[in-house]
Amino acid sequence: MFEQNQICKLLGIKYPIFQGGMAWIGTAELASAVSNAGGLGIIGAGHMPPDLLQKEIQKCKGWTDKPFGVNIMLMSPFVKEVMKVVVDERIPVVTTGAGNPGEYIPALKGIGSKVIPVVASVALAKRLVRTGVDAVIAEGTESGGHVGDITTMALVPQIADAVDVPVIAAGGVGDSRGMTAVFALGASGVQIGTRFVLSEECIAHPNYKNFVLKASDRSTVVTGRSTGHPVRVIKNKLTREFEELERKNAPVEEIEKLGAGKLNLATHKGDVENGSVMIGQISGMLHDIKPVARIIEDLVGGIPAVVDSMQSRLR
Repeated sequence: MFEQNQICKLLGIKYPIFQGGMAWIGTAELASAVSNAGGLGIIGAGHMPPDLLQKEIQKCKGWTDKPFGVNIMLMSPFVKEVMKVVVDERIPVVTTGAGNPGEYIPALKGIGSKVIPVVASVALAKRLVRTGVDAVIAEGTESGGHVGDITTMALVPQIADAVDVPVIAAGGVGDSRGMTAVFALGASGVQIGTRFVLSEECIAHPNYKNFVLKASDRSTVVTGRSTGHPVRVIKNKLTREFEELERKNAPVEEIEKLGAGKLNLATHKGDVENGSVMIGQISGMLHDIKPVARIIEDLVGGIPAVVDSMQSRLR
């Protein structure tokens, strides 16, 4: 399976499964485990300073000889320094978010990197393809963390129809059913974050993982829409404070200040009431913590049964 898949051939990986580049928890531990299991592990640079990113990259290189990537948040205050680290370390795959990577593409192409931005609209996908990117990640609003407005079901086929590069679907995929569905929508691969949070290798605080395990289908909410940078998280004391500020039409600066440092508070210190528990809408269907290799094995191994079941319903 997947021997002729576009993404697998492009990147030299066994399965067309990307691990989401999650800030603070998309570390070398998780990225190397995903790559070793046949997917594409991704270190989430977030707002990481360049020296810390370099350490994560060096750890990942020590733990896997398979391809892995780095996700770069283009709004990071360290973006130029981080890009230099990525070029110096000759990272084979770079995914980007929150902006246009165009100015960095020549340097990345110069070292042979594949550049794959996250997009949340057809217009953005078409614009970035014109800059020379190798593929796009079409991310639906079901995702955890920073999100757009369009659902995966609606977004993926429209982007697949609009661009001539491979499309990786993200948002709302946590099992073989979801993975099979995005291929039907026109995707060549899938990016998964939430399911990998509930892996043994993810370094998120046990409180964070347990909070996700307790989530239901309606446990997440999107905060910060008024700032232009909406984020999907699990409802808690912090989200209620966000909602109160937005009801009062508080200045954007005040709302953004409330969110400062809150992801680390949840992921590393385990404060899941006052911290930001970024997670996708599929959290309600996840009920266990497994090794990464088992997660990927289950995702891929379950596809034939899903296809058989689907065919029986189509007869």
